[in-house]
Amino acid sequence: MAAALVETRTYYVGTNTWLSTTVDSIGKIKVPATMTREDIVPKPTTMPAQLEGLCDDAWSWEEQELEPDFAQLEIGGIKNRSVMFHPTWSRGTVAVRATKPLDKDGVHYWEIRISERLFGTSMMFGIGSAKTRLNLYDFINVLGENEHSWGLNHRGVLWHKGVDRPFTEPFAENTTTTVGLLYRRGTLTYYRDGKCLGEAFKGLENYDGDLFPMIASTAAKTEMVLGAAKREYDSLRDRCRAVISACVGDAEDCEKLKLPSRLIKYIKESHPE
Repeated sequence: MAAALVETRTYYVGTNTWLSTTVDSIGKIKVPATMTREDIVPKPTTMPAQLEGLCDDAWSWEEQELEPDFAQLEIGGIKNRSVMFHPTWSRGTVAVRATKPLDKDGVHYWEIRISERLFGTSMMFGIGSAKTRLNLYDFINVLGENEHSWGLNHRGVLWHKGVDRPFTEPFAENTTTTVGLLYRRGTLTYYRDGKCLGEAFKGLENYDGDLFPMIASTAAKTEMVLGAAKREYDSLRDRCRAVISACVGDAEDCEKLKLPSRLIKYIKESHPE
């Protein structure tokens, strides 16, 4: 019997870290003995204790086409959770939107892990609509430049409708930081390294249109990685799906189970690759 073909694949797992693994012809990832699956999968490290009842939310960063001479964005990692802004040099501002909108009447929590390169005109974390500009040849606080977005920059300043207001202390340079955002039925609250910074915005449920988690940066070679992404259960059926998904060790194993196709799709989306 012929031996299974083996190839090496390399995965970008964030914070300038690459993981090489061997993959046999069956497609099973062989995680090195020195690492566990948890080492390469983003996991909540600073999520507030009162939010532990939320379930995983399946979304990533939306890829976009930039002008050829404005190639200032690399999206990758596990399920497109990692964003490298301006990998060579910066000519302006780039914003990235989540692939799925928020339930404006629900509860969502997500974490952005930021590399230690905290500098430049503006690095931002917030919420915006499809009308929010994604790239421009200017160095500005793009999240909050108008009525279509809300944002906090690394200098500790909030922005909305082009108006700024102080909110917290500036983020420390040369230090990795985790920013948590809690959307709860129209309000947006920020956390930094697990500490609540307070409610920043309210009334977002009244916005006419979908709203998405967003990040932005003007600084060269800065990286942000989506860590925890959680949401409130929207029904008993939703809770049951999450329980079944949690019982499946590997997303590929669900093909062996006699489950409805829509449930299999849900399990695959909610499991890390």
